[in-house]
This record gives sequence, structure tokens and C-alpha cells, in this order.
Amino acid sequence: MKEDKALIYEDWKENILPLLDSQHFNLNPIFFGIEQYFAAKSLIYSRSFEIDDYHGFGMVPLADLFNHKTAAEDVHFTSVFSNSDSESDDDCKKNDMHANTGDNEPSIKTSSDVEGSNTTFVGKNPCHGSDLDCSSVLGDHTTMLEMVMVKDVEVGAEIFNTYGSLGNAALLHRYGFTEPNNPFDIVNIDLELVLQWSSSLFSSRYSRARLSLWRRLDFSGCVSENTEYFEISFDGEPQIELLILLYTMLLPEDAYYDLDLRVSTAGNFNGAIGMILLKGKSMWKEASELSGDMLLTKDVCNALCSLADMRECFYTSNSIEDDIKALENCCIIRERKLYHSLMLRVSERRILKRLRTYAAVDARSFKVAKQSSSMKKVRKT
Repeated sequence: MKEDKALIYEDWKENILPLLDSQHFNLNPIFFGIEQYFAAKSLIYSRSFEIDDYHGFGMVPLADLFNHKTAAEDVHFTSVFSNSDSESDDDCKKNDMHANTGDNEPSIKTSSDVEGSNTTFVGKNPCHGSDLDCSSVLGDHTTMLEMVMVKDVEVGAEIFNTYGSLGNAALLHRYGFTEPNNPFDIVNIDLELVLQWSSSLFSSRYSRARLSLWRRLDFSGCVSENTEYFEISFDGEPQIELLILLYTMLLPEDAYYDLDLRVSTAGNFNGAIGMILLKGKSMWKEASELSGDMLLTKDVCNALCSLADMRECFYTSNSIEDDIKALENCCIIRERKLYHSLMLRVSERRILKRLRTYAAVDARSFKVAKQSSSMKKVRKT
């Protein structure tokens, strides 16, 4: 938020301040100050729609009246005539505090984006006939949009739109609200935090060498605003690239040197396909074949718990129970900002709790498997 405000301030200073200083316009500073610019910018930024490649972003009358409901919208806004043949690429949307791009905008679908040709829209729609019928109703307005119901709604019930599949961090950052039990919630673990954990156990040289090998295997985290990070899902499952990095960091020396030698002599892996040496044995797997179960050694599980503890420190000394109690006692009407901030904190801390459970379960499974193996050896003797 501080970075956003700094950028908006620079924007105001470059574009508005010269107008205030100009005697030609004679503008009243009371209405064109930085706070007024913040307010206007926020209104436009939180209510504009990504229409299509041709129009870009724009303000759409009536469309911004609808509130958001995650994965349960009642309406779609569709473009009657699409001015672009290309579809937008929705790959790798980053719903976090760093990601504040156009991907987080409430989108307007073109008529070809509505799922299935047999979809039945409830409500009066003058353009369900041919393109000729549409033309007679709408004329040649290429900027005309349709609002269509995509499911039945009870009389008197609120009608919702969707602003996208966004977690609470993105919703709060972009629109100023959160949702309880949001299935798109994530927690970010910055690469810098992983390096801090590694430096607490190993030398800086050791950490840099292992990180370099991980990159040479053609792995990387998510990148936004010059920050590299890894996502922890709503269920507490870490991003596979994080598991691979921790596994690489914790490889025994002989396995590390073996892998380093193989990478150095293997060239570009026929297109830089990432590969990793598993369990310290001469067994190679392509990146597409890797799974979390293969990488969850006891040391990796312990590393995940340590990272969860380090990330937890960002929330001060209050416990999650304290935050939950504060949220229950908070009035969403009178203390709106505090309420949604607490909702985000509680949501993220619950994910970290699930991450610890995820690591602990696999650690216990590792222990049980080891005990079972020992029992078999005893029986054999």
C-alpha cells in the first residue's frame, strides 16, 4: 500500500500539480489536492473493467453496482461485438499483496467466452436471436455490452457479480473487503525468507551454491514487483518449486556434487527441462513427474515448519486465538478497516497452521515407514 501511494503521489505531482500552478486554469486546490486525487484514483481503479483487447479498461455504467461473491456470481457482462479475435491469457494469476495488475480486474466476457452454447440465461435479453436482430436493436454501437443472468435468483435476493478468483489479500488490496473462508486464499513465502532460514543453518556460500543449482535446473518461484516468492494454498500445500528448493538445499554433499556434475555436463536438458536427483540415489525425474510426496523427507518437513514459524512472526506477538477473538468482537459497520484486516490475518494464519499440519503428517508418515522397515528387518533375522 505504501508503494502504491508513493506511485500515485508521483502521478499527481507530474500531472495535476502543474495544472494547479497554472494561472490559466485557476483551479481550487481544495478540490485537486493529493487526498482528492487518491480518492478519485481509487474509485476508478476499483470499478473499472477489462473489456477486451481493443477497448482495454473502461468504466461501465450499472456494471459496477454489483457486489462480488467468490465463485458464485449470478450475472455475466458480455460484449455484443468483439473487436479482438484473441483471447486474454489468464495463466499464473498471482492473488497476493504484490499482484495488483489488470488480471485482478472484474472482467467482461465476450459473447464467445460464455460457457457452452446451451447455456440458458434467465431474464429478458433483446439479443438472443441472430446478429441481424442484435443490430436492429443496438444499431452499430460496437461498445454496447449485455448483462445476462447465468442462473435463477429468488425474488428480493441480492444479485452478485464476480471480480475474479481472488484471495482475501488481493480483494482487500484491490477492493477494500474480504470474505470468510475464501477458497482462493494463499500465503506467500518470499525467497528472501527461505534464504534467511538457510543462512541460519548453513554458510552464505553454501546457500548461494544450492540456490544456483536450483535455478540451473530451470526452476523459479512466482515473480511480481521484483519480488520472488512461493505460494501456500488454502489447504496448506506448498508450491512444488518451494519443495524442490528445500530438497536441493538439504541434499547430502555427495548427492549435491553428483547432481551438480550431471547438470554441468547435460547442457540445456533439451529445452531446459528441470530435473532433480531424488533420495540421494542415481534416479532422475523430469519436472512434470515430480510430486510433493517424492520430496517430503523429514528434513524438508522440518524446514516447512521453520518457514511457517518465521512467516508467523510477521503478525506480531498476538496468537491466532487473540486475532479470532478480536475479529468476533469487531463491528464490521463501525470498524470496517479493522474487521477486514483481522479477517485477512486470521485467514493467512489458518493457512500457516494447515502448512504445519501438512508437514507434520508427512513427518509422521516418514517415521511410521521407517519403523515398519525396521520391523521387517527384525523379522528377516
